[in-house]
Amino acid sequence: MSSARDTVLGRIRDALALAPAPAVVVPRAYRAGRTLPDDDRLTLFTDRLVDYKARVHPCTADRTAEVVGEALRENGARRIGVPPGLDACWLTGYDGEVREDHPDVSPAQLDTLDAVVTASAAGCAETGTIFLDGSPGQGRRALSLVPDLHVCVVDLSTVEAGVPEAVARLTPERPTTLISGPSATSDIELERVEGVHGPRTLVVVIRTDA
Repeated sequence: MSSARDTVLGRIRDALALAPAPAVVVPRAYRAGRTLPDDDRLTLFTDRLVDYKARVHPCTADRTAEVVGEALRENGARRIGVPPGLDACWLTGYDGEVREDHPDVSPAQLDTLDAVVTASAAGCAETGTIFLDGSPGQGRRALSLVPDLHVCVVDLSTVEAGVPEAVARLTPERPTTLISGPSATSDIELERVEGVHGPRTLVVVIRTDA
């Protein structure tokens, strides 16, 4: 005996099958092609990230390992996870335990990590958003969401002024994760709670000459 829900959904499916599919025109008249000088993009990107309570460390590319290692030590990270394609040179300033992620590592095992270090695909200065696309240096989504600390390396050359410009850098078929500050939400009394849906702490290392 079918339920009322099944009956209603069945009638909707029948109606959709009989109705001609209308042509859908997606508007593409939004503003695009904006640019900003490097210093302005860095300033705006940093301002937005700090406003989201991320910790930002600009540096030159040759100081990547030093700054990443310092960020991990400052946060007491003794055991970290990394995607299989992360540049090993970035970890030479860190003397703790490094575990390379793979698909068989369970969420429970990821939860034993103090931190994760990843690269990034792109950034948006206007919104302070970092894009990860699952590339070898960025890893799967679970790796960047389960550990409590995420140290993310961003090349300033991949940071665009606005959202359309940043999205244009991405491959649509890749699994994209958008990060705007550490994970946070508010309860019914509007009290901010961090670390609910992802890392409690986000450290962004911006390589200004890369």
